[in-house]
Amino acid sequence: MNFDAYARTAVELVNAGLADLDGLRALFSQDQAWMRDEVGEKDLGVFRRAQRRLRDVFEYGTTGRDADAVTELNALLEAYPVQPRISGHDASDWHMHVTSRGASVSAEYLAGAVWGLSVWLCEYGSARFGICADERCGNVYLDTSSNNCRRFCSERCATRSHVAAHRARKRAATLTPA
Repeated sequence: MNFDAYARTAVELVNAGLADLDGLRALFSQDQAWMRDEVGEKDLGVFRRAQRRLRDVFEYGTTGRDADAVTELNALLEAYPVQPRISGHDASDWHMHVTSRGASVSAEYLAGAVWGLSVWLCEYGSARFGICADERCGNVYLDTSSNNCRRFCSERCATRSHVAAHRARKRAATLTPA
């Protein structure tokens, strides 16, 4: 199982726009097309609640509140338990699923996301959970840098923030009398 990929689904969920069912459907990748097709209005509320709780985990991690992050992840693991099973279409396509056959879309997605984020915390620590330093963004990310120095969710946010800071310094320099 690729636990990093499951952890990234937690990041994608926290950063998703869940204003409506179309926003929820946009969350699913090509590999998850069956989820996109089966998700319904009833799932939207489940995903929104999980999104808020996972954001809390990132906030706890970025502020050094590891015990709170662990408590919340344990509660989420209880709410979305992992029930592994082997699945596949033929003998060359065996792979693991995290829920039992017939589980809802929300149960399948959230069990994987919570499990992946929990494994990530155990492997790397919650200090590797991040919230973008660009105040206009607020997206979360997993810090995979070699020295745990990442501050932005993307190069785009880093560039935008650095350009804004540079322009502010230039503006301040021109307003300051010599």
